[in-house]
Amino acid sequence: MEEKIKTKLEELRGILQADGGDLELIGIEGANVKLRLKGACGGCPHAAITLKQGIERALQEIDNTITVERVQ
Repeated sequence: MEEKIKTKLEELRGILQADGGDLELIGIEGANVKLRLKGACGGCPHAAITLKQGIERALQEIDNTITVERVQ
């Protein structure tokens, strides 16, 4: 499952980079994925929405128990 998560995150990075942002994978602990948003996404007021409704939802296509946690 970890490789599938990493592959999906690489796809999502392209979308974020197109808007001046990026993400960094901090770690995967079971179904909990820890990410750091960078660039324009790091200080964006919509970052929580991006994480939960964007990234988390996309990762749940792999496994619906996956949760995303933002690391500062």
